[in-house]
Amino acid sequence: MKIALDPYMLRKVPLLELPRLVADLGYQYIEMSPRDDFLPFFLHPRIDDAGVAAFQRELAAAGVSISSVLPLYRWSGPDEDARQAAVRYWKRAIEITVDLGVDVMNSEFNGRPEKADESEAQFWRSLEELLPIFEREGVRLVLEPHPDDFVEDGIAGVNLVRGINSDLVSFLYCAPHTFHQGGDLAAVIKHAGPLLTQVHLADSFDFRGSSGLRYIVNPPGSTARVHQHLDIGQGEVDWDLFFATLAEVGFDGIATVCVFAWEERAEDSARFNLSQVNQYLSKTAG
Repeated sequence: MKIALDPYMLRKVPLLELPRLVADLGYQYIEMSPRDDFLPFFLHPRIDDAGVAAFQRELAAAGVSISSVLPLYRWSGPDEDARQAAVRYWKRAIEITVDLGVDVMNSEFNGRPEKADESEAQFWRSLEELLPIFEREGVRLVLEPHPDDFVEDGIAGVNLVRGINSDLVSFLYCAPHTFHQGGDLAAVIKHAGPLLTQVHLADSFDFRGSSGLRYIVNPPGSTARVHQHLDIGQGEVDWDLFFATLAEVGFDGIATVCVFAWEERAEDSARFNLSQVNQYLSKTAG
């Protein structure tokens, strides 16, 4: 299993300084999530070939590898102009990933829940154009359902990924989204089985608690998808069950720490969560 860090809370650190810091925090792998000087949210990539080469040199010097590259684009949005732009951004992001020597990309479906049918149609349209590029370049694509996406339920997300019917496309289970995916993490993980190749690690509270009044969101009836990305142990994800189920299905993929709640102590959070993951893995192995 590759234990990686999503360095989003460290995004103010210059890109070329990031590998050394990640190594100092105890990680050997980075999941490169969106940042303004690399792959910004919903915009064309900003890094050029010289920047990619310089970043590679710093990664090698620090003894750190990129486990996966995570772009976020509106490739399933119902607006056709936005979808076409997202496909263009994806193509450049794939080039950058290949130039970095990385063979895994992970992302979200990125459509709209109120226009689920239209979004799925747009998703398939984009995939028809992009999947041949993934196949040509030998890059694996790992997809997750996400709160406020056209697919939010975990079982439905697995089924959609399975329907793509490609050996290069697999499923990501995001632990802090457990309660938006149906709440039964073991059922989703087992349903995915060998299709599960990546997990995201952070904690969250169950928004459904207290008869749906765990959080008061105004105005009443708001469709906001409330969840957190907390340190492991600060929420209500059942981590004993989570790691036991991973062991049961023989998971041996990428496990990314993706905590976003504590920028004021980002480094301490990264170290703490790495120790927690290692403790759970030792406990499960024992």
